[in-house]
This record gives sequence, C-alpha cells and structure tokens, in this order.
Amino acid sequence: MTVELRPNESQEHLLKRFRKSVTKSRIFSTVRKKRWFVSKSEQRRKEKARAIRKARRRQRRQTR
Repeated sequence: MTVELRPNESQEHLLKRFRKSVTKSRIFSTVRKKRWFVSKSEQRRKEKARAIRKARRRQRRQTR
C-alpha cells in the first residue's frame, strides 16, 4: 500500500491518509485473523456465537 505526498501536504496529513486507506482495505483485520491457525469447527462455533449475540442485540433494540 502506497500513499504519495501531495504538494503542500504535511507529514501528519499523509500519515492520516495512509492509516485511513489501510483501515478501509481491512489489512490489519486480515492479518490478525491469520496470525494463528483456527480450525474449521472452531471458526463455525465462533461465527455461531457471534450470530447469536447479534440476534439478541437486534431483538433488544426492537423491544424498546
């Protein structure tokens, strides 16, 4: 990932644009996920738990 310095642009603004582009492309989240091996069964279990939490959250919002 490269970000070129624009004319009359400060280093801080360049760094801010770089960070924004990295987060937008989701590079860090991919690297974090691939840092350790996760078996298929464990991955399914985590996704199921995440879906349950999300459904509960959605249900709580609807009852308000």
